[in-house]
Amino acid sequence: MIISTNDLSALLEARHASPHSVLGMHPVQYRRTKGVVARACVSGAASCEIIDLTTEPHPKFAMTKLAPEGVYEVFIPKRPDVFRYQIRATYPNGEMRQFFDPYCFLPTLGPQDLYLFNEGNEHRIYNKLGSHLRNLGGVPGVSFAVWAPAAARVSVVGNFNHWDGRYHPMRSLGPSGVWELFIPGLGEGEVYKFEIRDQRGHVRLKTDPYGTYFEGPPNNAAIVCQPEKFTWSDGDYLERRRQQAGKHDRPMSIYEVHLGSWKRMPEDADRPLSYRELAIQLGDYACEMGFTHIEIMPIAEHPFDGSWGYQVTGFFAPTHRFGPPEEFAWFVDHLHSRGIGVILDWVPAHFPRDSFALAEFDGTHLYEHADPRQGAHMDWGTLIFNYGRNEVRCFLAANALAWFERYHLDGLRVDAVASMLYLDYSRPEGQWIPNKHGGRENLEAIDFLRHVNGLVHHYYPGVAMIAEESTSFAGVSRPPEQGGLGFDYKWNMGWMNDTLRYFTKEAVVRRHHHNDLTFGMLYQYAENFITVFSHDEVVHGKASMLFKMGAWHIAEKAANLRALYAHTWVWPGKKLLFMGSEFAQSREWAHDRSLDWHLCQYMDHEGVRLLVRDLNRLYVSEPTLGQNDYNSQGFRWLTCHDADANLIAYVRSEPSEQVLIAAVCHFGGATRDYRIGVPRRGFWREVINTNSEFYGGSGLGNDGGRSTEDVERDGFSQSIRVTLPPLTTTIFKWSAAQ
Repeated sequence: MIISTNDLSALLEARHASPHSVLGMHPVQYRRTKGVVARACVSGAASCEIIDLTTEPHPKFAMTKLAPEGVYEVFIPKRPDVFRYQIRATYPNGEMRQFFDPYCFLPTLGPQDLYLFNEGNEHRIYNKLGSHLRNLGGVPGVSFAVWAPAAARVSVVGNFNHWDGRYHPMRSLGPSGVWELFIPGLGEGEVYKFEIRDQRGHVRLKTDPYGTYFEGPPNNAAIVCQPEKFTWSDGDYLERRRQQAGKHDRPMSIYEVHLGSWKRMPEDADRPLSYRELAIQLGDYACEMGFTHIEIMPIAEHPFDGSWGYQVTGFFAPTHRFGPPEEFAWFVDHLHSRGIGVILDWVPAHFPRDSFALAEFDGTHLYEHADPRQGAHMDWGTLIFNYGRNEVRCFLAANALAWFERYHLDGLRVDAVASMLYLDYSRPEGQWIPNKHGGRENLEAIDFLRHVNGLVHHYYPGVAMIAEESTSFAGVSRPPEQGGLGFDYKWNMGWMNDTLRYFTKEAVVRRHHHNDLTFGMLYQYAENFITVFSHDEVVHGKASMLFKMGAWHIAEKAANLRALYAHTWVWPGKKLLFMGSEFAQSREWAHDRSLDWHLCQYMDHEGVRLLVRDLNRLYVSEPTLGQNDYNSQGFRWLTCHDADANLIAYVRSEPSEQVLIAAVCHFGGATRDYRIGVPRRGFWREVINTNSEFYGGSGLGNDGGRSTEDVERDGFSQSIRVTLPPLTTTIFKWSAAQ
């Protein structure tokens, strides 16, 4: 036996930190004779031998079994250099297998890869770490690499080695903290995890942080998968998108969807639709309804359905729930063929404590802060990323880029940005650590957000980065060179909260809350806002959009909702509406059941749906609206002070003011004849009346439009007299003559 007793014991006990130094083939001098020694760990074999592939016929060298667990060794004299070989194993049942030795291959990562990773600047580290199909010197297999700098030993385990960490220990690539191994003969579909022995001797079984496909719970193993193999057909779409880079003048009406509960199959055990089924049905529906984009709630792999996808354990993997990764690619490709953009809800603010995932990955607080005052998320019981660690920043930034590269997404909606920006977020006094200046801002997270937004816009011009940010942090959607965070858009949470607070009141008392309707214009152009009614507003006892409305009868609630939506679509800003809200779903949303599509047979619900369809068509077709959302000169109040009438009116115009669209919003409970000043003489055609019989209203309106009269009102020399049904928004478009 040439191997030392210590090395043999370390192999058998799965604690060897440098397996490549003893396994594989190495030049040695044994008993004054030069030659090579070959060693291998082979599970369950009765015997093993080395097959020399360099000469014909291939010489064979029988190996000595050093331990019953399957450690084999052979000294081959007078062969001073290593040579190309395979191992032939014979098993007790007579089966014979011949394969290349994993320990005869050089590392698949070079010093430059590792340097850039440790510096936080390897933007596509997902092509290096994780598992990848490779062909090394004509030998196909899978390379594995994982970052675990504090580990004492790391092994790849799976069905191929009976989940035994003794048989495929990995090589440490020095101070980089990366461990690596190429296993020949493995292919797509293999399940695997990393078995990590920490410095205290504890063994942890961890999934691959860079895994691209995963088993479902409870196993949660990664699956070797090559997502890049999908053949795309959206080149023209991507080119049109690229040409829009830096512009915010395109209409965006976003339909927010939870894929597991949009529609389900009651005739098939109430299963959710697959990616392919969703692509076709969602594509048809979005086109019918006039939405320009679909925003999907998080689909990165997560073990718990009840988290809605927000507690991610597989950041690089579309969830297995709806099909394999190539079918998610088909989903995006199909929607692009219909002209519909796809935005993904992305969660870089926190991660769950599941023992198989990122938490204490190598026995230390690797991805998270060690101090719970920095590393524990108080609201969700999760952990906060350490944005100041280069490799963590590299992981997250590369994750954003991977979704764009592999799945051609059109944008990321970044979840919980406010929790990233502030060190005292949801923390009482004394339970947070100030920054180096003594302030509450998380400077490392701010730098990270600027960094990732810059990378995304550099590599994928034309895509959208959207912040869900609920505070008054300045410059969220402004460029970093102007002191901003570099997002393209920000959710308008303030306007949403004020407006919904107003609409929850009954009409008779709304005059006391008129400021809720008008206050938002004071900051409307401070950011590139998206006006949102999202999933967060229709869960946890907040009631559905329909049942938020301050009225007793369903018909009145529906009228309120129609008036609200028409006001929303004419108000400046891009639009987002959560699924089910477009047809006035009655129940709160639940993640484990289908939307109540049967309600569309009733006019109170179908009328709302038809109105949203027509509002989308108006918004997309009128440049005054969709292309003019962020022009502060394109909005003018007509009247905003008549609280007693529960009325506001305003006009939208494009820079030349050749097109003017006015909204008259009457949120009171009685019919009014009302005179409103307008900026131009002519005919103001009624293009949408939410009280139309077509939408479920009474039909009372303005007979197709009103001509101006030379009667001064609201600071204008002309005005129109309009009929205002209760709980109605009326939209007018100016023309020179009837």
